[in-house]
Amino acid sequence: MIGKSFNSIFSGFSTDLAMDLGTANTLIYITEKGIVLNEPSVVAIGVDDNSIEAVGLEAKKMCGRTHSRVNTIRPIKDGVIADFDVTNRMIQYFLKKVLNQYRFFKPRMVIGVPTCITQVEKKAVIDASIMAGIREVHLVEEPMAAAIGVGIPVHRPEGNMIIDIGGGTTDVAVISLSAIAYGDSVRVAGDEIDESIVRYMRLQHHLNIGVFEGERAKMQIGSAFPQPGTLTTEVKGLNVKTGVPMSITISDEEIREALKEPLTTIIAVIMRALEKIPPELSSDIHSNGIYLTGGGALIRGLDKMIEEKTTLKVFIPEEPLLSIVKGAGAVLNDFSNMKKVCIN
Repeated sequence: MIGKSFNSIFSGFSTDLAMDLGTANTLIYITEKGIVLNEPSVVAIGVDDNSIEAVGLEAKKMCGRTHSRVNTIRPIKDGVIADFDVTNRMIQYFLKKVLNQYRFFKPRMVIGVPTCITQVEKKAVIDASIMAGIREVHLVEEPMAAAIGVGIPVHRPEGNMIIDIGGGTTDVAVISLSAIAYGDSVRVAGDEIDESIVRYMRLQHHLNIGVFEGERAKMQIGSAFPQPGTLTTEVKGLNVKTGVPMSITISDEEIREALKEPLTTIIAVIMRALEKIPPELSSDIHSNGIYLTGGGALIRGLDKMIEEKTTLKVFIPEEPLLSIVKGAGAVLNDFSNMKKVCIN
């Protein structure tokens, strides 16, 4: 009882937060301020003394360009913590950056996590957050947060399907009555899509490129469905036959070929979900369509590909990358009514 009273007092003085702790990017929302941080989930560590050299955007710029005394680390892999210590330090850095100063009253935080997260992985997220200075941690599954973020009335007794394609995982969920009635997750998403471009360039053009060069090509000309006209971009890397740096021009058709395998896997997860849900929820989804969120939603024509395979209408929100953190923020803002969507 006393503990609850202290928590109530603390909540009146602290700045509460919502976080999308993503494989590719970390986003933070603050009550009454909105989204205050959107940076890559990358940390540069000094090898000699384990010191932090850079975090976020500055650390990402260093990827592939460091010397032997500095390592760049992505501590979140497949949507969960892969390096506990580095994740803890990254969260601390971001919190200090957005709060501007250390506060006596520690904040409460709502964090989005993948549907496939294990109990051990949940504990790692909670422990890393508490060690970083958070008073109280609440977890919400990412597709639930994304659904709330795009404005789906999740409390109603009707089915809504959401597909969230992040950096590490693709989550497919059917939501009804403030819970996930059906959920599936596959660890094929933005990172695997970027890697598929790297593999394609090596196999088809004997060009060894970095994963961030693959990501850039995806963002510039990547598409899942044929587009009007032809898009091209220059890709730079190392010729594996000659060992000499070179660049070539590739087309959107080649990127589509490179993306075929990971996108086929994602489509299979969607089709499996549609096959397994009860008829009543299936009828709702036929009426309501499918919502596509996350960075993967920005791949040109992916909505059309899903529509062709499922015969259902696909909707993409205006800012699909922000759906999870917006939804987590909405939970935070109306916590007494929305806490039922949390999984801890």
